Amino acid sequence: MNRLWHNARLMTLEGPDLGIVEDGVVACENGVITYAGPRAGAPEAAETIDCEGRWISPGLVDCHTHLVYAGNRAREFELRLQGASYEEIARAGGGIVSTMKATRAASEDDLVAASLPRLDALLAEGVTTIEIKSGYGLSLESERKQLRAARRLGEERRVAVTTTFLGAHALPPEFAGQDAYIAHVCDVMLLALAAEGLVDAVDAFCEGIGFSPDQVARVFEAARALCLPVKLHAEQLSDLGGAALAARHGALSADHLEYLDTAGVAAMAASGTVAVLLPGAFYFTREEKRPPVAALRANGVPIALATDCNPGTSPLTSPLLAMNMAATLFRLTVEECIAGFTREAARALGRSDIGTLAPGKACDLAIWDIGQPAELVYRMGLNPLHARIWRGQ
Repeated sequence: MNRLWHNARLMTLEGPDLGIVEDGVVACENGVITYAGPRAGAPEAAETIDCEGRWISPGLVDCHTHLVYAGNRAREFELRLQGASYEEIARAGGGIVSTMKATRAASEDDLVAASLPRLDALLAEGVTTIEIKSGYGLSLESERKQLRAARRLGEERRVAVTTTFLGAHALPPEFAGQDAYIAHVCDVMLLALAAEGLVDAVDAFCEGIGFSPDQVARVFEAARALCLPVKLHAEQLSDLGGAALAARHGALSADHLEYLDTAGVAAMAASGTVAVLLPGAFYFTREEKRPPVAALRANGVPIALATDCNPGTSPLTSPLLAMNMAATLFRLTVEECIAGFTREAARALGRSDIGTLAPGKACDLAIWDIGQPAELVYRMGLNPLHARIWRGQ
């Protein structure tokens, strides 16, 4: 297939800014971009598509989701409205363990069916690559079921799915202590799931209601022994030094980061670890402490964004709304928001083949009915996507 989109305005995301090309062309062959730039010098193609002046960006990348789960936690939302905290709900048997019970009871087919509407909502706003974590099974059988369901979503829809093993998400009730469970995560679950080819990366929840830095380090060491990249839920509710720990292990990303300190910022800058900010969770849990965006900028830490789609703290399936939240709540710029869901989100997944419009990259495009890039961040509740292109189709 040799296809070309012309009469377009491009956001290539090549370079430090949006990489705008006013009279632009994107050409692809066999699903790979062969040209992205000015009309002058564009190649010939067997098929041409007139974009009628619309904007083309890279397809959006949602680099942090918990998309596959059963049930919902609407009742917990009510309790929070009445004054209960996230930690109080978790310690009373709600939170992650509540979703674990529903997910364990569901079949793989049930999980696929429940997750497809959430995935479809993301695709409708231009997502072409998505990361999906496990972490609601908390047993080998149920974690396997979640990861298999996630892989099946990529077969059911035209989207690239990357899977992350998050066995160290919470302590399941059948284990009396965290150390014993972490040993099970490392020595049984991770080994088996990696051998089955179900794991692209490994994550953990480093928090007072999650796991300690020492326990997370054991998970990271087990992952790296299998040559699997790592990432971390860090500094969401408190500062345990998780981001610095992640940086020491060469993590792809550290995510949330509301309580990140200057030492953590410096460590991330030195290691190239991406900061993934999750404004949906910040908004939904009514957090008041913002991540240190100014320090991240000043130290050159790449900033990505994601929906954090999950049943308890961010039931969000709109990357466009997440961009608006990042701008209004965290004071990110338009360029940072768009880069956060394209170039930097790809970097947070360790993917060099997506995220920008350049020769050799996958031809994953979002074509927008907008007059200027700021409209993607400015609007709430209006989806201006004209067309979504995945692998050139």
